[in-house]
Amino acid sequence: MSEHNRIFIGGAFLAGILVTIAIKELHRQQFGAAPINQPKQSSLSSDDEDLLNSVRSGPPAIVEGVEGCIGNTPLFRIKSLSDETGCEILAKAEYLNGAGGSPKDRVALSMIQTAEGDGSLRPYSGDVIYEGTSGSTGISLATLARARGYLAHICMPSDQAMEKSDLLLKLGAVVDRVPPAPIVEPGNFVNRARALAQARTNSNQESPSKGSVAGSGQLTSTNPTSEAGAMSGRGLFTDQFENIANFAAHYNGTGPEIYAQCGGKLDAFISGAGTGGTISGVARFLKPRLPNISIVLADPQGSGLYNKVRYGVMFDVKEREGTRRRPQVDSIVEGIGINRLTANFEAGRELIDDAVRVTDVQALAMARWLVEKDGIFIGSSSAVNCFAAVKTALKLGPGHRIVTVLTDSGTRHLSKFWAQAGNVGGTVDTKLEDVLNATDSA
Repeated sequence: MSEHNRIFIGGAFLAGILVTIAIKELHRQQFGAAPINQPKQSSLSSDDEDLLNSVRSGPPAIVEGVEGCIGNTPLFRIKSLSDETGCEILAKAEYLNGAGGSPKDRVALSMIQTAEGDGSLRPYSGDVIYEGTSGSTGISLATLARARGYLAHICMPSDQAMEKSDLLLKLGAVVDRVPPAPIVEPGNFVNRARALAQARTNSNQESPSKGSVAGSGQLTSTNPTSEAGAMSGRGLFTDQFENIANFAAHYNGTGPEIYAQCGGKLDAFISGAGTGGTISGVARFLKPRLPNISIVLADPQGSGLYNKVRYGVMFDVKEREGTRRRPQVDSIVEGIGINRLTANFEAGRELIDDAVRVTDVQALAMARWLVEKDGIFIGSSSAVNCFAAVKTALKLGPGHRIVTVLTDSGTRHLSKFWAQAGNVGGTVDTKLEDVLNATDSA
C-alpha cells in the first residue's frame, strides 16, 4: 500500500471518529442525554431513581382510550411571579389532564377503578354513577363514565357557573342544580346524590323519567340513551369527599410526578382544599422524602379550613349566624373552601404547616395579573393557589422553589368569576403590590 493511501485511510478513520463524537454531542444537546464521559451524580435512593425514570419524557406513547391521557401533566415556571419574588414559582398544569380537563380526572378514574375492582360497578350493565360536586368532578365522572360503559347523574349547587352544568348536559349526564344548603340538610347536593344512588340500588328499576329528575325541577338530560334508558343498573355514590380513592390518586400520581419533575428539590407545595384529596395526597408523598418542605393550604374567604390549620378551630367570622349571604361558603371561588372536615383532608391534615387566607378581590386581581403578564387564563381556585404561592414566596425569601396547582381553565368560570374580573384590556401595567393589597372598594 502506498504512503498516499495510508494517509488517506488514516484521515478517513480519524474523520469518522470526529463525526461520531459530533453526533453524540448533538443528541445530548437536543434530548438531554448525559454529557460524554461524565459520571452520573445522584444522591437519590434506588426507589426514587425508579420513580424519576417512570415519568414520561419526550413525545408520549400511544395510550389506551381517554383514560390514558390522564396524568403526567406539565410543570412550568410562572415567569412573572418568579421574577417578582426571586423564588422559582412552578405551576402543575392540571387543567391539561385529557379527559375532563382538571385534577378531578385523576380522582374520578381512581374512584371508578376502585369500584370496578370491588364489584360495585359493572361496565355496560346499566349502572349509574352519582356524585355531588361543584362541577369539575362531575365533568370528569361524566366523561369517564361514557368511556367505561356507565351513565352519570350529577348533583350540584345552583349557584355554580352555568357553563359547568351546560357541559355536563352535553356529555350526556343527568344534572340536578339544587339550592345551596348545609351538609346537615337532606337537600344538600351531596346528600341528594347519596340518596338517589341508594334509591336506585334499592329499587333496581328505572330512574325518573326521561327529561326530568323527581323533586328537583332543575336542569336534566334529555338524551334518550341517558339514565332513563337504563332499566336494571345499580346506583353508585362515588362520595368524593370521603372516598379515600380520591386521596390515593394524588398520592400515587400527582405527588410522584411533582417530585420527579423537580428532581426531588422543592421547598414548598401550595394547594387549596375542597375534598382535601390533592393537598393530603401530595403532602403524604412529599413529606417523608422532603422533611423540610412546607405544605401550605390556600383557602378562600368564608372557609373554615384556614382557622382549623392556623388555630385548631373550624370557624370563620363570615359564617356567623345572620351574616352569611349563602349557606355554605361566602365566596365567589368555586371548587375549594369548606366548613367541615372530610376523610380526605384528615388524611394529610397533620402534615399541613401553614395556611393563607385569600379574599375574593385578591383572587380576581391575581387572575387578571396572570393574563396580563403571562397569558395564563385560569379559574378561581387556581387564582387562590397562585396568590398563596406568592405570599409563601415572600415569607420564605428569594431562592426557594415553590410548586402550586392550576386546576382548571378560566373558560369554566366566564359567567361568574370572570364576569366580576372583567376584561383585562390592552395596555396595562399592574404592579404586584397592587394585587397583594387588593381590597373591596365597597
